[in-house]
Amino acid sequence: MTDGHHFNNILLGGRGGTNPGQFKVHSGGLAWKRQGGGKTIEIDKADVTSVTWMKVPRAYQLGVRIKDGLLYRFIGFREQDVSSLTNFIQKNMGISPDEKQLSVSGHNWGGIDIDGSMLSFMVSSKQSFEVSLADVAQTQMQGKTDVLLEFHVDDTTGANEKDSLMDLSFHVPTSNTQFVGDENRPPAHILWETILKFADVGSSEEPVVTFEGIAILTPRGRYSVELHQSFLRLQGQANDFKIQYSSIVRLFLLPKSNNPHTIVVITLDPPIRKGQTLYPHIVIQFETEAVVERNLTLSSELLAEKYKDRLEESYKGLIHEVFTKVLRGLSGAKVTRPGSFRSCQDGYAVKSSLKAEDGLLYPLEKGFFFLPKPPTLILHEEIEFVEFERHGAGGASISSHYFDLLVKLKNDQEHLFRNIQRNEYHNLFNFINGKKMKIMNLGDGQGTSGGVTDVLRDTDDDAVDPHLERIRNQAGDEESDEEDEDFVADKDDSGSPTDDSGEEESDASDNGGEKEKSSKKEASSSKPPQKRKPKGRDEEGSEKKKPKKKKDPNAPKRAMTPFMYFSMAERANMKNSNPDLPTTEIAKKLGEMWQKMSSEEKQPYIQQSQVDKKRYQKESAVYRGAAPVDVDSGNESD
Repeated sequence: MTDGHHFNNILLGGRGGTNPGQFKVHSGGLAWKRQGGGKTIEIDKADVTSVTWMKVPRAYQLGVRIKDGLLYRFIGFREQDVSSLTNFIQKNMGISPDEKQLSVSGHNWGGIDIDGSMLSFMVSSKQSFEVSLADVAQTQMQGKTDVLLEFHVDDTTGANEKDSLMDLSFHVPTSNTQFVGDENRPPAHILWETILKFADVGSSEEPVVTFEGIAILTPRGRYSVELHQSFLRLQGQANDFKIQYSSIVRLFLLPKSNNPHTIVVITLDPPIRKGQTLYPHIVIQFETEAVVERNLTLSSELLAEKYKDRLEESYKGLIHEVFTKVLRGLSGAKVTRPGSFRSCQDGYAVKSSLKAEDGLLYPLEKGFFFLPKPPTLILHEEIEFVEFERHGAGGASISSHYFDLLVKLKNDQEHLFRNIQRNEYHNLFNFINGKKMKIMNLGDGQGTSGGVTDVLRDTDDDAVDPHLERIRNQAGDEESDEEDEDFVADKDDSGSPTDDSGEEESDASDNGGEKEKSSKKEASSSKPPQKRKPKGRDEEGSEKKKPKKKKDPNAPKRAMTPFMYFSMAERANMKNSNPDLPTTEIAKKLGEMWQKMSSEEKQPYIQQSQVDKKRYQKESAVYRGAAPVDVDSGNESD
């Protein structure tokens, strides 16, 4: 390859865990990307200070050290890759890789080599193991000959491993010639002082800025958040987390709708670990209106040289904005904010539930994010398809006011977001459709049951929605069914089952009194409509009335016109904007809006109606025992 070399199934050692990825070396430097998405590491050739090869069990390891002292280890190369990569690195980077040997003798007696922040234990000039002194939380002398190192427990260093290194002890005899001391400072004390220069023991580096008493939802608790130059620390009463900035993938700044809080999410790869629980997302909750003022403990020279155009000497403003700006400047991570999606309440998210936990589903420009618990990030590129489902289709109690959204990933994993209010359907559908995601139950007759059409339809076949009846009449629905009946509303019409108000509502069959129905022949009569007698009571003179023909529960549900879809999507918004407007006036205004819409604006509703019409034709043909009818797929317009 002229632009470089690609190598698959390469592991990132240390902080990378056990997930393989693709390694690429090119004329500009090195890159590694985890398989299945996630973390990407890019190293510019100007930042590389040294490159080493080492033979490890069943593979070769490439070590790359950069200017700030970090060491990256890439494991999984074949023997034939070593020569080709060495030649390419020498030619394009001007660096000659060195060769290191791994000690497999099992001896625990050797020497210590400290190179920057890396400590290597050498046996007969071969490396037995190495640790990063930046991960040392505490170091102390034990007697006159032993040096104890204690490592951070809950940071990202060992998050993907089953076991983590907790402590390590070196025995340095007084006869040691590598670290020469005296009577007051024996060789072990000299080693301890050397390690102390590079170890992170709290007092070795003053934080750039500190935020006290911050509420963190995941992992739950109140923490003091310290932002250092190369890492951030969460200090709580029971837990202490240290997170390298190199582990931060992205920041999310997401306001809550109609709520005095704003959420900031720090996405990590690899995640931090508390016990056996991994936390790939740190969910922080700030008070939206809280204002703070912070001065950074950085010199003017350092701000001008290292953080030019990224940080300022002081900040004053809303706490979530100040926190995000400082963290972005120190870590270099990008910030994602809400995109074009708006809910029916003009918010950035819709209320939903995931795994029995209530929360908010944020439709973002490149993914979905469910918060706060369990925090779940789904990228659009990971999605195989989405499917709209009528709430309760899985066997639970059915409510016509809610629907579910199923998201199927390419790795066969599924996420079911439940209890989404029906008036959010139009906004969600347009957003998903605009992102060119596959909607499973839309098109080609797939929306026959529990799909897009059923999301907007009442679940009770016998329940009559006066709003739907008015829509049918205004839309000029030419289709008819001899079993249909006109609906005559009471004078005190308090709305319909599709009215999504703040109070909880039941299905139409449970509303206050029984709704009035009459046959077409009776509706044309000059006599006022008669109320239906309660079941079980004898009706005198009933022989003069034509008995009502019972509707077949197996009959297919009629198709909905484009205007009906439009009205179902917009009626709740209209009612929220005009709470005192009568139901008849709302229907009238919706009709006026529909007449003013262009053909392009009507197209999403026309498409939904075409799918439903095809469904109705096929179901009707099966119901009447005829052959299925092929419905014309041309555009409809009202």
